Amino acid sequence: MSDRYVRIKIQVEEMKCLGEDARKEGADSGERVPEGPPSAPSVAAAAGDASRAALACKHGVKSRSKLEKDVKNSRGKRASGTPVHGSVVTARVGKPLARLGLERTLHVRGTGRTLQGKLETNGDHVNSHPPKNNQEDGFKLARNKRPVTVDMSKAKTSLEALKLSIKQLKWKEFPQGRRAPCDIYWHGVSFHDNEKIVSGQVNKFPGMIEMLRKINLSRAVRTMQELFPEEYDFYPRSWILPEECQQFSTQIRMVKENDATMNPTFIVKPDSGSQGDGIYLIRDPSDLKLMAGSPVKQAVVQEYIQKPLLIDKLKFDIRLYVLLKSLEPLEIYIAKEGLTRFCTEPYQEPSQKNLSHVFMHLTNYSLNVHSGNFVHSDSQSTGSKRTLSSVLYRLAAKGVDIKKVWSDIIALVIKTAIAMVPELRVHYQADIPPGKSGPTCFQILGFDILLMKNLKPVLLEVNSNPSMRIEHEQEVATGVFEYVPSPVDEEVKVGVIRDTLRLVDPSRRKPSIPVPSFHRHSSQLRADRLERGEEIATEALEEGPLPSLCLKQVYPKYTKQFNYLRLVERIAALFIRFLGVTGNMRLGPTAFRTFIRTCKLSNSNFSMASADILYIDITRRWSGTMADSKEAGMGLQAFVEAFFHLAGRRFKSLPLREQVASLLELCEAQLESQTGVEERRSVSCSRAVPRPAKTQALSPGNPRLGSPAPLRRASSQEYRLHPGLAPRALRADVEN
Repeated sequence: MSDRYVRIKIQVEEMKCLGEDARKEGADSGERVPEGPPSAPSVAAAAGDASRAALACKHGVKSRSKLEKDVKNSRGKRASGTPVHGSVVTARVGKPLARLGLERTLHVRGTGRTLQGKLETNGDHVNSHPPKNNQEDGFKLARNKRPVTVDMSKAKTSLEALKLSIKQLKWKEFPQGRRAPCDIYWHGVSFHDNEKIVSGQVNKFPGMIEMLRKINLSRAVRTMQELFPEEYDFYPRSWILPEECQQFSTQIRMVKENDATMNPTFIVKPDSGSQGDGIYLIRDPSDLKLMAGSPVKQAVVQEYIQKPLLIDKLKFDIRLYVLLKSLEPLEIYIAKEGLTRFCTEPYQEPSQKNLSHVFMHLTNYSLNVHSGNFVHSDSQSTGSKRTLSSVLYRLAAKGVDIKKVWSDIIALVIKTAIAMVPELRVHYQADIPPGKSGPTCFQILGFDILLMKNLKPVLLEVNSNPSMRIEHEQEVATGVFEYVPSPVDEEVKVGVIRDTLRLVDPSRRKPSIPVPSFHRHSSQLRADRLERGEEIATEALEEGPLPSLCLKQVYPKYTKQFNYLRLVERIAALFIRFLGVTGNMRLGPTAFRTFIRTCKLSNSNFSMASADILYIDITRRWSGTMADSKEAGMGLQAFVEAFFHLAGRRFKSLPLREQVASLLELCEAQLESQTGVEERRSVSCSRAVPRPAKTQALSPGNPRLGSPAPLRRASSQEYRLHPGLAPRALRADVEN
């Protein structure tokens, strides 16, 4: 029995004794036991008994019964007025507490330790919260709950907003990083800003920059427009340059020939451009800046929205911050507050004379800030940058149905995210394949949305790295600029970052939710569980000194309304399943043949030779469009095109959406049945009784079988399965 056990046993027994006396005194006088620090005489007089008990235990001469006698003696001493070492000096007693148990604070001499808790009737010690005025207990609580650590070494322009957010949360920041792992890594550009992360969370998804380039986003949305033309009418008609230059010219010429009054305007956006760089307006395909003899830069041409909603005769757009918290399951949050960026020149419908007036037609802050009419304002409802709520308030004052506008914006965000997710999942499995240690990811995106005159929202673009700067440039002298605080930016952006960190806080514990006994689609089940769990977790977050969350969950909250749109994500799951090589993002010809054979898509009308020809044709066409790609094979977008082709051949009489859905059900059923066969085969093989091997009898004349090593090899060969019976390792189908 150790010294520590003796001391603690004495302390617990004394706490029980004091509790009984305190209850009696409380019943007689009706007063609380005063709280206060231990007095020096009481602690000094208590030293003898504890030291003697410890010495006796050290020499091993006291049994447990002897210890109980000492405890009884110490009770008598305490009752006669002599305090005992380790006695309780701070207690809170009342009639309600007498029924439930007593809270005690125990100061142990010479250790600098404080034991505080509640004594149950069975003598167990239950920890309770420390008093606010006890610095030592506060230190112990802080030590038990380690503060969340954030690596800010790659934060860049979002550094100041991030610092304010961490300060409000009382977390621990590392501006220069550290060798030990952190809980959260905040990157300024991409997931690969730091290649050495193997745990924690990163605020960037792999492949997000590539996905949100103008061309890739246009391709993803156009794929969805083929399947759901009415649901995805919020994205302007687009053409990709230079591959669709001829198609663009032909279509515009035909439009003008059919209606001479039609004279549409188009906006040209460089593929990798940002902050309005390289954007210009045209009214005829001949105005495209495609210089002969020079490498053609990839770009997107879109229809220009000629009738936008105006406020104070100025065109404006909305910068809405969206948190993509997870891909599987899909979790989307929208900030309740955003920014509106105004042009600095009164709007006029585009004409040949004003096409070059960027301050009239382009809402980019980085462009308009250089205009002489740009207004920096400390007010949220005036100036060239305002809060979204102030604009919505003005619209509501004019009778606009703000709930309808907000509902349309939420639908736009969810639909756009659903279009982005398939490509992101391919990138994610390439960088963090299943079974490999790595961080989890989340990301704040910037959606640029334009309201038309009829209040319909239109998606302009999605920014993978929206500016989180909370200050702006101001010219203090001729040619001399300095950064000054921007109250509007700080109001919006600090809240978004702070509440994003609250949602990804690794110390959060989600409540357990019972699983229904009946069978349901696993993806839908997880979405429903997550929805209910997140609502509970959000309520828990809103308790305390911090303001309520400024981020609203929209998915999986609205799963039932939008889950039918996730067809391409199911195609991406098939694509990932047959990639084969870990970290690969392209499907080779053998893998494509395996897909055709496994899903039983070949027949008398579509042979394996036809599948090879289809693979070659589509891969060759897409390799010409992906000029910057160095990896050979079929990418996801090419695979989606091939899948659409196969669906059209097999279900000719159905519309495209039903063709794709039918082929998906067929493929998933074939894979599910094959997986079931593999599992049954694995079980039957594991239960099979091995046949005895024909080995020579052990005898002194056969020394080779007399040694242990040959015996082990012979035994292992008896249980070795035939290669044809060994179950193949198939990747689990990614559920939509």
